[in-house]
Order: sequence, then structure tokens, then C-alpha cells
Amino acid sequence: MAARSVMVVEDNLINMKLLKVLLVKHHYEVMTAVDAEEALLLLENNQPELILMDLQLPGMDGLELTRRLKRDPKTQNIIILALTAYAMKGDEEKARTAGCDGYITKPFDTRLLPITIAEYLDKK
Repeated sequence: MAARSVMVVEDNLINMKLLKVLLVKHHYEVMTAVDAEEALLLLENNQPELILMDLQLPGMDGLELTRRLKRDPKTQNIIILALTAYAMKGDEEKARTAGCDGYITKPFDTRLLPITIAEYLDKK
């Protein structure tokens, strides 16, 4: 069985490395982008099943990138999980309104994150 593919869009390199190691350990194929522009370039030739989307990105933020991806027929079916350290009241609603399929707060539980990802992928 082929590895399931996940894209991580995260500007914090420590978080990026942690997520990549964690996901590879759980047999995911992982591609990474440090900002929205890099993510859009990668998506021209790649179709991950799920994106872990940091909402606080330099330049275009994760909410705007999510809106763009959900409007585009080529990317609208990719599962997008918001990943953010800013868990203020109303933030989850903003993420879902932008098109995020789920919402995960940082710091995330390294034991639960792979299970959460698998649950979303299995629903697909």
C-alpha cells in the first residue's frame, strides 16, 4: 500500500522538523512549505491528501491560502487541518469558515496528532 501524502505548511522550522519526523515515523509521505507561495508552487505538481496549515504565515496567511485552495477545483477536495498557537475565542469558527476541515492547537500532542490525521483521511 502506498504511503498517504501530507503537506505541512509551517514557517517555524522547529515545528516543521518535529511534524516531518513524526509523520514519517507513522509512514506518511511528507512535503513541506514555509509559506503560502511555496505551498502553491508545490501544489502545481503534487496532490497531497491532507494539509496541516499553520494559520500565521508570513505574507499570505493560512486562512487566505485555505480559501484559495477550497475555491480551486484541483485542490478543493484536499483535507485541510488548521494548526495554530493562537486559540482565541472565535478562531476555530474563522478557520472553518475559511474552509478548514479541522482545527488543532499548538502545542499539539505528538501521540494524538497521527491518530487525528488518520481519522480525517479515513473519513475521506
